[in-house]
Amino acid sequence: MIKYIFVLHFFIFNLLCAEGTLIIGSKRFTESYILGEIIKEVAENTGEANIVFKPGLGNTGIIFAALQDGAIDLYPEYTGTIAQEFLKLPLDHKVDLETLNSKLHPLGIGADILFGFNNNYALAMHEDQARKLNIHRISDLILYPDLTLGFSPEFLKRADGWEELKKAYHLPQTDITSIDHSLGYEALKSKQIDLLDIYSTDPKIEKYNLVMLEDDLNFFPVYDAILLYRLDVPQKFPKTWKALQSLAGSVSNDDMIIMNVKAELVGENFKRIAHHFLSKSLNSFPKEVPFWEHLKELGLWNLIAQHLFLVFGSLIPAILVGIPLGILATLSFSARHFILNFVGVIHTIPSLAFFAVLIPLLHKIGVVPALIALFFYALYPIVRNTYTGLSDIQKPLRESAIVLGLPLLSRLKLVEIPLASRTILAGIKTAAVMNVGMATIAALIGAGGLGELIVTGLALNNNELLLYGAIPACLLAILVQLGFDLLDYWLVPKGLK
Repeated sequence: MIKYIFVLHFFIFNLLCAEGTLIIGSKRFTESYILGEIIKEVAENTGEANIVFKPGLGNTGIIFAALQDGAIDLYPEYTGTIAQEFLKLPLDHKVDLETLNSKLHPLGIGADILFGFNNNYALAMHEDQARKLNIHRISDLILYPDLTLGFSPEFLKRADGWEELKKAYHLPQTDITSIDHSLGYEALKSKQIDLLDIYSTDPKIEKYNLVMLEDDLNFFPVYDAILLYRLDVPQKFPKTWKALQSLAGSVSNDDMIIMNVKAELVGENFKRIAHHFLSKSLNSFPKEVPFWEHLKELGLWNLIAQHLFLVFGSLIPAILVGIPLGILATLSFSARHFILNFVGVIHTIPSLAFFAVLIPLLHKIGVVPALIALFFYALYPIVRNTYTGLSDIQKPLRESAIVLGLPLLSRLKLVEIPLASRTILAGIKTAAVMNVGMATIAALIGAGGLGELIVTGLALNNNELLLYGAIPACLLAILVQLGFDLLDYWLVPKGLK
């Protein structure tokens, strides 16, 4: 049964992503969301292709793997990131389009359409502290080894990040805190950290009175915004590609800062920001949107439907597989240890790591790897509770069924499973509620659902948007719990209640 469900889903997914579909991706930070929406609107206006937008696809590694595997067709990136993260070029290597494309083409990928602005990495400190310590340049930090540094996880690991920066400037600091980029500003404001990695187009630089330290050794490469695409896109969608080329040089640094301000400080919708930019009305004042209209803009009802599909699309196969596995574990001593250990080990794998591993294995992002991961996570409580419920049946009851001459299947159907039904249902209920929460993480690989709002809210440090996703997810968990309580009432024999 599980095989047929996944085959059906693959068929639906491939139907949606057929020959005439262009899949656009974006990373999980404000600027990438906005550029993705701009690309989407330009592509949609040509009417040549069915456009699918996959926003907030985790970090650089995940989205580039998705592009390589054909799970997406294009997304906005930066020249410095391409050179350092993907091509591993030396930091002092000159980066131009010709060089990038000579290295990317063997991978089936091209780089084109420079948007017109650059968003460089920089280090920032609060203005008051910078003045007090007389720090203006990165090299000045060598005099203050006790400073607490707060860097995003990606900056800590990048080839053009902290480790190489530390070597280049001979910096002595050892108190390093890993913190999400969007939360770093608040940590700096509350003096939990002294220094933060930022992007030069961040709108919060002025809001939080930060000073960007001069990169006096010119360590950081140039990060010009550019479009990364699969090489077959211009041939498959010539009209759309021609329209996208009109974006070259169209976005200035000031334009990008204004758009980032609108998203992060004003709270305007990404889609409206992109539309205002393309309609040359970027400086228009955002109108107050009624609450229900705002929910509609966010696509809340569609996200709830996606979330329910993720939960029950993985739970039903897990029930159909998990209960038989629990029964087999009860009947066979040799199979028991393998089954229980297997589902136990799978359950301990960190969810995001599991999602990320499935992308290169399946050559897909989105719903398919999310369903498979959620299916395996749901197995553990179902298998374990089925095994426990059947094993705990009192020996006289089990022997009575044998004395009556009932064959194995009849004993299971008429005696043992009804007696274990409360425990089995408790395992299914646990799996369902757990999957409601786990499905929110699947948004990081483009699976949609309520996690999309939570991920975007975290990226923007926007508590309101975060709650738009978190509260419905909590309510869904409660409703699922109540639903299974009703099932418990209807299905469990009265004598066991």
